Amino acid sequence: MAFGWIDEQASARRRAGLVRTLRPRPADSPLLDLASNDYLGLARHPEITEGAAGAARRWGGGATGSRLVTGTTELHGELERELADFCGFEAALVFSSGYAANLAAVTALAPHGSLVVSDAGNHASLIDGCRLARGTTQVVAHAAPDAVRKALSTRRGPAVAVSDTVFSVDGDAAPLTALAAACREYGAGLVVDDAHGLGVLGDGGRGAPQAAGLAGDPDVVVTVTLSKSLGSQGGAVLGPAPVIDHLVNAARTFIFDTGLAPAAAGAALAALRLLRREPERAARAREVARELHARLTASGHEAVRPDAAVVSVRAPSPEQAVRWAADCRSAGLAVGCFRPPSVPDGISRLRLTARADLTEGQIDRAVGIIGDTRP
Repeated sequence: MAFGWIDEQASARRRAGLVRTLRPRPADSPLLDLASNDYLGLARHPEITEGAAGAARRWGGGATGSRLVTGTTELHGELERELADFCGFEAALVFSSGYAANLAAVTALAPHGSLVVSDAGNHASLIDGCRLARGTTQVVAHAAPDAVRKALSTRRGPAVAVSDTVFSVDGDAAPLTALAAACREYGAGLVVDDAHGLGVLGDGGRGAPQAAGLAGDPDVVVTVTLSKSLGSQGGAVLGPAPVIDHLVNAARTFIFDTGLAPAAAGAALAALRLLRREPERAARAREVARELHARLTASGHEAVRPDAAVVSVRAPSPEQAVRWAADCRSAGLAVGCFRPPSVPDGISRLRLTARADLTEGQIDRAVGIIGDTRP
């Protein structure tokens, strides 16, 4: 059988308790949502849904082609200008997903003969970018600037360090200032994925690089997603104009991919403008995360102190993590469940999203359900 090996892998997953299944949600789900990445509670906000609908009515259901052919509309340009301005960078380039943006940034900025220094805790999209890049990749210890410095010291020629700004598993923040200093000692670039920082960290949600004083620096490139705090879909790369021009000409996930759908661009632009008007949403998301962490740890749970809006609660095993998440769901609470191979340290956990629109009553309910269903 050509694909007989698939059955063997499926059996191994079942034995290890690692089978994943799709679970379609209804439009009017009764569950309290602490599983999504809708940090600011904007995905169903009337201004954002109307931004999507209005863009679809004006520009159509799809972009109709790659960005270099027919897939770039005036709306895409408007979104790019406002994203760059909001985050403090010279230019921006929008992609069909955050995953595509990460693949583009890493592969286009790591040519043959270069070195990529990658944090061991990086997201899968950055890891895949390293695998596809023509340079040599060296994986270093998590959040360790000295390890980055040591790796860069062995190389002469083009080099970049690659890291998340906020790591998606535990919600801990990268030491961006120290990473930038290590890179500058050896003339290397710094590429960071701010998927979980945009809308949560920085002045009014302008992101982790802005909070670290790195926004707009000529040796810093940032990727973001439009699908988390901005409640839409898509991704973008922010950086110096020459870097963005290079991506237009060299990034395969830009050149050969259909452009972001107008509805998604319209929703993201509406969310960005709302965040400018309501910057307090970012601080509220962080406040909710701290409150969740404090109350969970006070109840005896092993939770990692959040640096942004992700709260991670350790589980005894993959099987118990799955059962815990299922019991939460049965009690009316949706939580994330991270287990191998999605977690680099092999420790299974529940992953909670702290949303800016959660009420005190909803926080009470969530903490109570997590405690009542604890394995």
